[in-house]
Amino acid sequence: MTKQTVVVALGGNALLRRGEPLEADIQRRNIAVAAKAIAEIATEYNVVLVHGNGPQVGLLALQGLEYKAVSPYPLDVLGSETQGMIGYILMQELKNLLPKQDVSCLLTQMSVDPNDPAFLDPTKPIGPVYNEAEARELAEKYQWTIKPDGEYFRRVVPSPQPTGIIESDAITALIQQQHLVICTGGGGIPVKLVDNKLVGVEAVIDKDMSAAYLAKQLNADALLILTDADAVFVNWGTPEQTALSTTTPNQLAQYTFDAGSMGPKVEASCEFIKRGGKLVGIGALDAGLRILKGQAGTNIIAD
Repeated sequence: MTKQTVVVALGGNALLRRGEPLEADIQRRNIAVAAKAIAEIATEYNVVLVHGNGPQVGLLALQGLEYKAVSPYPLDVLGSETQGMIGYILMQELKNLLPKQDVSCLLTQMSVDPNDPAFLDPTKPIGPVYNEAEARELAEKYQWTIKPDGEYFRRVVPSPQPTGIIESDAITALIQQQHLVICTGGGGIPVKLVDNKLVGVEAVIDKDMSAAYLAKQLNADALLILTDADAVFVNWGTPEQTALSTTTPNQLAQYTFDAGSMGPKVEASCEFIKRGGKLVGIGALDAGLRILKGQAGTNIIAD
């Protein structure tokens, strides 16, 4: 029996939890936990894995600012570094768990529209959290844009919509060869065409939007967004807080979700369903397979 294909979006905060030190060994321990959940899904599905990179790309940007001998590297280059760093550890942990499964990590570029309005309103949080005073001091020092993230503040950067996967043929070829493919990490390296040449863009693409774009292009059977929340909740943080079990894009349109966390996940999910996708699951990392079976988290289906 041919396995169905699922695109799994793994949040950067699942790899480095809020408030944890940005240490390599901590990230590896978290990735080992994530790999177990992905390996379980891979026993029943063809998995295409997309990961976030918000904490990691922010760390690399901070490190670059502290070394004054060279100019800081642009965000597209830092995004490519996080694809290699996170992809390497994911690939290694998955291969250790699934020794007979081919696992490949593909450096992936994603085209964006340079006139996307997102460049005028940065929303993508990167790097660690700060208290308000520290955040405002850093914003003045480095000319950052900062915005609230829960009770803390974080640096935010432009997050344009994906418009095309440059390496899409290579991804398809690997899937056809039954590889577990890790690709479009961190949403993909943002690029644009200038005089018919690809050049990098100073931005970080939302990995959920890229995962939805990838899932539609691959005609995947499902999109699974794994995060640090058990499900999609309405009235979050209030006594009326309620988890949605099964819902639709029209029902979700009645609610407002936080632009820095659940908002992009809901938006990406609805976009996938509206473009013909069959199923989106959203929920906790350790419940991935159960979410796909409708036994946990939130399932989003067509109206």
